[in-house]
Amino acid sequence: MAHERALDDLAALLGPRLSRSRAERDLHGANEAWFAAAPPDAVAYPLSTAEVAQIATICAARGCPITAWGAGTSLEGHALALSGGISLDMSRMNRVLAIRGQDMQAVVEPGVTREALNTELRATGLMFSVDPGANASIGGMTATRASGTTAVRYGTMRDNVLALQVVLADGRVIRTGSGARKSSAGYDLTGLFVGSEGTLGLITEITLKLHGQPESVMAATCAFDDFAGAVETVIATIQAGIPMARIEFVDEDAARAFNAHSGASFPQKPHLMVEFHGTPDSTAADARRFGEIVAEMGGGHFQWAETAEARAALWKMRHGAYPAILALRPGSVGITTDACVPVSRLAEAVAGARADIAAAGLVGPIVGHVGDGNFHACLLLEPGNGDELARAKAVTRRIAERALALGGTITGEHGIGIGKKDLMPLEHGDAWELMARIKRALDPDGLLNPGKLVAVPQ
Repeated sequence: MAHERALDDLAALLGPRLSRSRAERDLHGANEAWFAAAPPDAVAYPLSTAEVAQIATICAARGCPITAWGAGTSLEGHALALSGGISLDMSRMNRVLAIRGQDMQAVVEPGVTREALNTELRATGLMFSVDPGANASIGGMTATRASGTTAVRYGTMRDNVLALQVVLADGRVIRTGSGARKSSAGYDLTGLFVGSEGTLGLITEITLKLHGQPESVMAATCAFDDFAGAVETVIATIQAGIPMARIEFVDEDAARAFNAHSGASFPQKPHLMVEFHGTPDSTAADARRFGEIVAEMGGGHFQWAETAEARAALWKMRHGAYPAILALRPGSVGITTDACVPVSRLAEAVAGARADIAAAGLVGPIVGHVGDGNFHACLLLEPGNGDELARAKAVTRRIAERALALGGTITGEHGIGIGKKDLMPLEHGDAWELMARIKRALDPDGLLNPGKLVAVPQ
């Protein structure tokens, strides 16, 4: 084994918390998407920043790659150990270190999941707002600059991470940012590491911005005869200044999937799923104004989720879109892709994506966090069908290229990993090479999550 000496040193440090078992390696070599399995040589389970620093020091001395692992929910192969080495599983670094109620902040280790954090916050009147659907780890969400259903109001991880503790490739430990809400002190290193996908450093502590739990919440679904009416409603709602907490789009195929998988009763039409946060008076007023826009755009069939239980069921169904969509074609695998465009170009982007999917003869329901111009397509393929895979890859590329032509980005929240790496020059041009220079400066031996995000000669 190429990295045997490093593994022997790590075993002396970690004891049974370094696993070389086939089952553990296979688990950490799998992924939620269609990429080939890539098991690491071993799995390490650190308990502290000091241990992560020791692991990095050993690996740097022995030339052993390190690929950080959170909850394994990423969709672009981010956590696959393409060059072997160790998978650094952060799940046991799962403490909430501090809740600073007056500052509306929390300090957490990377293995804390978003649901666990909000359970911890329940009695404080505060909440952590970023909601990508999956019960992802905060470390993984930070590394991928995660987003989700509530980003239209509360922002993405970029907006909600204030400070970090990071172990560099050579084992040094640095802190970026602070508990202050703003700073003019030098480069924004926090912003550099948020979204770096584990290629620049190993995140071991995150200081998060929290938000107040809303006094009143209202949620609803409404149907449209065509997707254009739904998308135009989104645009009109935002332009009207209605402060939506969530505004989600599902097309008629996704509605059909929800009915079959969750026992919903959606008309088989495009739908919006919306939520308002505020006081009882403000949410009622916002809902009324939104209803007026829906009527103007030809929508209807409102279904209100009036209780907390009904709202939880509604968003559980939305967050379960991926397995529900896969069930439309039993035994299928999904190629998921996302793109994000200015909201004014959203209708054009979605129409183009739908046309591409139909022309390729594929099934590909579309859902999206359309309040910020982000939409997702899940293309259902027969396992091992090379022709379908080739057609699906061509479709995802056209969706990305169209997003760029419309002034958008190739991904709003899934990230790059290996799945969209070849598209990076199209979006960034020479700036992609600048990213590679930053990678070489911080990780000159290319040991941190090699093969992802940037192209660096090994």
